[in-house]
Amino acid sequence: QVQVVESEGGLVQPGASLTLSCTASGTFRDIDDMGWYRQAPGKQRELVATIPIRERTFYGDAVKGRFTGSRDDAKNTVYLQMDSLVPEDTAIYYCTFLVRPEVGPARYYWGQGIQVTVSP
Repeated sequence: QVQVVESEGGLVQPGASLTLSCTASGTFRDIDDMGWYRQAPGKQRELVATIPIRERTFYGDAVKGRFTGSRDDAKNTVYLQMDSLVPEDTAIYYCTFLVRPEVGPARYYWGQGIQVTVSP
């Protein structure tokens, strides 16, 4: 079983920065991809960043140049540094882990969601 613990989000002003993090724990072999998605009110969930274990990070168009995804494999933790936030970034942010168990196929685990609100 894998548990995902998330950092807190919050209310920030436009132009501010905020860093989110998620940590996976439990019994497993390793973690392949890590990533972030978000879902704004009334909109579909969209990709924010995919952070592979060996390849370059891939970003969604809406956040390119403003957000930076990173990972610490020693801590099984994924981060999302968000800069120059705008009201359109208001959403629930979800972290994901592609976990390889000791036996069986890899599967995705999701965080429960972190509310981020950008407003004056």
